[in-house]
Amino acid sequence: MDFKLQAKDPNSQARSGEITTAHGVIQTPIFMPVGTVGSVKAVPQTQLHHDVKAQIILGNTYHLYLRPGTEILQQAGGLHQFMGWDKPILTDSGGYQVFSLAGKRKLSEEGALFQSHIDGSRHMFSSETVMDIQRKIGADIIMAFDECPPYPSDYAYAKKSMELTHRWLARCVKRLAETEALYGYEQSLFPIIQGSTFKDLRQISSEFIASMECDGNAIGGLSVGEPEDMMYEMCGLCCDALPLEKPRYLMGVGTPWNILECIALGVDMFDCVMPTRNGRNGMLFTSKGIINIKNKKWENDFSPIDEGIDCESSNFYSKAYLRHLFVSNELLALNIASVQNLSFYLHLVTQARQHIQQGDFKNWKDNIIPQLKHRL
Repeated sequence: MDFKLQAKDPNSQARSGEITTAHGVIQTPIFMPVGTVGSVKAVPQTQLHHDVKAQIILGNTYHLYLRPGTEILQQAGGLHQFMGWDKPILTDSGGYQVFSLAGKRKLSEEGALFQSHIDGSRHMFSSETVMDIQRKIGADIIMAFDECPPYPSDYAYAKKSMELTHRWLARCVKRLAETEALYGYEQSLFPIIQGSTFKDLRQISSEFIASMECDGNAIGGLSVGEPEDMMYEMCGLCCDALPLEKPRYLMGVGTPWNILECIALGVDMFDCVMPTRNGRNGMLFTSKGIINIKNKKWENDFSPIDEGIDCESSNFYSKAYLRHLFVSNELLALNIASVQNLSFYLHLVTQARQHIQQGDFKNWKDNIIPQLKHRL
């Protein structure tokens, strides 16, 4: 993997660049649609290409390990071949999913023993097994195994958890060095900064992660219930401690305004289920603000869903038609709304990139955020 910085905003830490992988180039800042089990919910790969204009998508180690299983993925030639996606893929390590299984997992130095949410069967994830699974999935960017502490966490627990994540990371790096890529291209490991909302722990974790000299670095454990201002503070602290020449990935964030604020802090990569999950429930993110498309006010609004973005379905279908589909419980509603939201997110980060290159990103961001938050 190669990362080249191309421009920096003079009034913030925002920057634009390019990540080159075996499956293509990613222009940053970038938003990555979440395709947990090898599918972005309700959106076929053809639409991800042509409407959404996704440059990279996510898969999840925990879910893909359970279904369809690594044997099937390896027989297919990896996740790219299995799902028919020829652009880059990033896989989360599954740590967050395992640790969200309250009451169904047991943590130790070795790893995490957990019960499947599907059938209750017992499995063990360690640094080594997670690296082996991600080798078989074949993503371009793979995440280190970590523990994501809940919010709030007390200081002692957050420190112990962070130190365990660091020890697991060292084992991930060792395992990756001992094994071969399976599909003819290299995979890039991103370690994950933890430390909850404690400044000194975040600083220690950022410095440790940076010392591993991996291809990129991730900021985890945020957007888990803490106030927005605290998230921004922790994010900025981490970015300040990370090397300039490596891409920075903020995991699981967030709203359109969260993304713009964190771009201003120096983040390059984002993912979140919000655009698809909210879309399936009738909440649309648009260039003019937020729409609850189920509201009666849209019943006879025959204007396009969002003329402000370059998306065929957003310009083709009317608000009235999409509302009708939701009211009628038609499955097509889930697709149109999800495509709208993902297209808008990709449109937004593309705009951010352009304004960084023009040198007026901060002014543009400050002016557009109130509009993005406005409920129509």
